[in-house]
Amino acid sequence: MADIIRLLPDHVANQIAAGEVVQRPASVVKELLENAIDAQSTDIKLIVKDGGKTLVQVVDNGMGMSDTDARLSFERHATSKIQKAEDLFNLHTKGFRGEALASIAAIAHVEMMTRTGEDEVGTHIKIEGSKIISQEVAVVPKGTSMMVKNLFFNIPARRNFLKSDQVEFRHIVDEFHRVALAHPQISFSFYNNGSDVFNLPGNDFKKRIVQIFGRKTHEKLVPVNEETNVVRISGYIQKPEFAKKSRGEQFFFANNRFIKSPYLHHAVLGAFEGLIRPGTHPGYFICLEVDPATIDINIHPTKTEVKFDDEHTLYAYLKSTIKHSLGQFNVAPSLDFDKDQNLETPYDFKDKAVSLPSISVDADFNPFEKSRAPKESGYSRQPSAKGWETMYQGLERKFPQQDIGILEMESEGINSSIFGSTADTVDTITTTFQLRKKYIISTIKSGMLIINQSRAHQRVLYEGFLRNITIKEAVSQQLLFPLTLNFTRGEISILMEIQESLSAVGFVFGDITSETVEVKGVPVVVTESEVQMVMEQLISDFQMEVAEDSFSQVDMLAKTLAKTLSVKTGEVLDQRSQIGLVNDLFACKESALSPFNKRTYTTITESDIDRKFI
Repeated sequence: MADIIRLLPDHVANQIAAGEVVQRPASVVKELLENAIDAQSTDIKLIVKDGGKTLVQVVDNGMGMSDTDARLSFERHATSKIQKAEDLFNLHTKGFRGEALASIAAIAHVEMMTRTGEDEVGTHIKIEGSKIISQEVAVVPKGTSMMVKNLFFNIPARRNFLKSDQVEFRHIVDEFHRVALAHPQISFSFYNNGSDVFNLPGNDFKKRIVQIFGRKTHEKLVPVNEETNVVRISGYIQKPEFAKKSRGEQFFFANNRFIKSPYLHHAVLGAFEGLIRPGTHPGYFICLEVDPATIDINIHPTKTEVKFDDEHTLYAYLKSTIKHSLGQFNVAPSLDFDKDQNLETPYDFKDKAVSLPSISVDADFNPFEKSRAPKESGYSRQPSAKGWETMYQGLERKFPQQDIGILEMESEGINSSIFGSTADTVDTITTTFQLRKKYIISTIKSGMLIINQSRAHQRVLYEGFLRNITIKEAVSQQLLFPLTLNFTRGEISILMEIQESLSAVGFVFGDITSETVEVKGVPVVVTESEVQMVMEQLISDFQMEVAEDSFSQVDMLAKTLAKTLSVKTGEVLDQRSQIGLVNDLFACKESALSPFNKRTYTTITESDIDRKFI
């Protein structure tokens, strides 16, 4: 049998490795920014065009490279960060695998210009698909400039899997946030398609957070600080009242490296237990400093997944530290049994002499005495009005006994206005019943109909929003006092993308700045108190999902609004609303499925019921 195992060529191996390291343009941004930080830069510029597909350029003022190092840096497993295996457990740099530049050069056109402080001239290298086109001497400033053009030019399939420029740009912004927050002492500049996105001078951690997420973030932050023999915890958490349904402002940094840790995130949620609404997530910016020997970073090429030696102890420390900060800054209620009560003495009493309290007793008091005039009281009983017994005579003729004989009380709130326009036209003869505040039961000729009220209302709202957006005849309810909502720059950019569709639904916007949005009008089905929640849910869905074209954007918008504003499980509906929901559901074009392709109703025939009694 002939030999069939062959050694792959270097350029093929590099393309395979690039599949793990470079997933999208944001991956290139992350690797280049980390290399610039490892080069001891104090000023870093990031330039992006067309969501990183056309150009990703990082310019730094770091130590630079010699001509030999510049050529060798594009070889696989070539690195200056480590020399032996033991160095993996004493890492103080961002990179160490030696794969990033080789992987990027295998799938893009790369130009590098670099010069060290000791050299008078630098080096200019051009590489296309792992092939070195040229290496020349050039006059360049101290530091390194890396240009990555035409990403995935030689892998069309991978390039076709990239999302729209707006989606890729949002991923780049996320990576930029993570790197800029981890190193607040470094100045960062970010340019997208020639426009200035961020200009962050070197500062402390809190000011860097405010620079990125807006001035309103300053009032939301609560400091966290604790130092133990295992870990040093520092940073900030956001107050419970600013918790959001979407995740977006949750950052963990371990030894100045952004990490993802669901286990530690659960510890933060445990500390906020009872202070935030279910289903919401608090914001936090927490830095963990541990011994490099107790953390394993070499788990995934992206280096965001790490393992700690003693995660259970770290979990307990983190949870107790956050609880302590919430209580220390009076964010959470606390009981202090060791507090000196003398500190509570009012200023008016500080010069008054202390005297024993006196007790006065009424020796003549007799609790069994039938009539007793009040002593030393200014109250005097007024004589009763004569003829008060006849005030209600004759009312029984106006209100027959059968109308007021039974008084029905409802202990829970009934949402009877959500189908106001339909409730007046429904057939009131039809009978319905609400089961477990989740299902609506109705009878049909063949048996029984069971409707999921939440999914059915989602379908009704979804098709209604699609009609409004398509026909552009939405009814808007003007607000007496416009609302001003605060968002980050990334969230504002998302709202700007879908502003036209939101206006077609019924939202009316005023001034939109880099941090605030003014809302002057809302759709009729949206209440003023729900505007913030609706906007946050929209932003969250557009961050998670992909809106390639206008149709998918409109569809996602309608789905999000329907999901947010629909009747939830647990809400009580009156008879008219139940009947209105049933009739509106079967007036839809697709009544059997919700917008998320889940069944809205099921039927149980009479024969099915008969079989239960066999």
